[in-house]
Amino acid sequence: MWEPNSSHVGKEKSNLTQGEECGSVSVAFPLTMMITGVVGNALAILLVCRSYGKKANERKRPFLLCIGSLALTDLSGQLLTSPIVVAVYLSGRQWSRVDPSGRLCAFFGLCMTLFGLCPLLIAGAMAIERMLAIRTPHWYSSHMKTRATKSVLLCVWVGVLAFATLPLAGAGQYALQWPGTWCFISAGESHVAGNTFFATTFASVGLAALCVTFACNLITIKTLVARCKAKSAALKPSRQWERITAETMIQLMGIMCVLFACWGPLLVIMLKMISSHTSVEHCKRSSVIQSTELQKECNYFLTAVRLASLNQILDPWVYLLLRKILLRKVCQVANAVSSCSKDGQKGDPIILEPEIRQTEA
Repeated sequence: MWEPNSSHVGKEKSNLTQGEECGSVSVAFPLTMMITGVVGNALAILLVCRSYGKKANERKRPFLLCIGSLALTDLSGQLLTSPIVVAVYLSGRQWSRVDPSGRLCAFFGLCMTLFGLCPLLIAGAMAIERMLAIRTPHWYSSHMKTRATKSVLLCVWVGVLAFATLPLAGAGQYALQWPGTWCFISAGESHVAGNTFFATTFASVGLAALCVTFACNLITIKTLVARCKAKSAALKPSRQWERITAETMIQLMGIMCVLFACWGPLLVIMLKMISSHTSVEHCKRSSVIQSTELQKECNYFLTAVRLASLNQILDPWVYLLLRKILLRKVCQVANAVSSCSKDGQKGDPIILEPEIRQTEA
């Protein structure tokens, strides 16, 4: 197991200084991320639990289950991984002090894989659920039951957990990553049995989930806009549909932007490393890290992982809390300058149509 800053403290420490400065941050950074993530996801879970028990929200329960599962998954990932990172930073970023046996590294890598891939697949499932609720409301009402949603979520968790344990069975490897504060899949190291398959599958499934989410959300937006136009031509009081469409479009676009910004860089970098057979091993050697280009590669990979971790913090706000607190106000401001809704009263409450009632938590 690689030990940053451990055995060759003298001459090599000075050689590593520049690279470590690029990749090191204060312990306040992971600590702040952990606190923010725990508070946001815990608040989202409380709101979902309160809404789930109401009889008026019976048709929303599949969607509430998805949101609650996403928040619970993100919360679990924060609670299991962040304390380890904080402990490593407090020990001077020397992983061997926290994990002398190396077993904690395998556990950390498993958590990174499990709580990284699950939210992507759950987000894809939620995008499909929303698309079905909007495009086929009658089929959705008769077929989309709570039991079916629970089954899908259970399959996601069990399937990803089974996949994440492959390195423990010898297919792939979890290794300490630059700058020595976290463990993850050893992308690009083809000499390890099954590692190329494992890393490629992780990145490919993640990108596929992003594409499914993107496509389904675009279809949902297109359907809402078309239905809004149809109701505008047929019904006089169309401002409710216009406002609902605007709110939903802002939320879906926010979801797509956050997912792609947080996960896109990491998944693309992993595939690039696999195709070029490069790994973060060169980041661990002081004689190599002096190269400017290699420093950039190491720090790009670290930044990509931090962006992916940021997704756990942003998820509850994008899916639930932002809509509850801010989204309505944003739409009121947008409606004030929109020619489509000049005559509408911004303060009127919204009464949702039955076919999209389940899209709002």
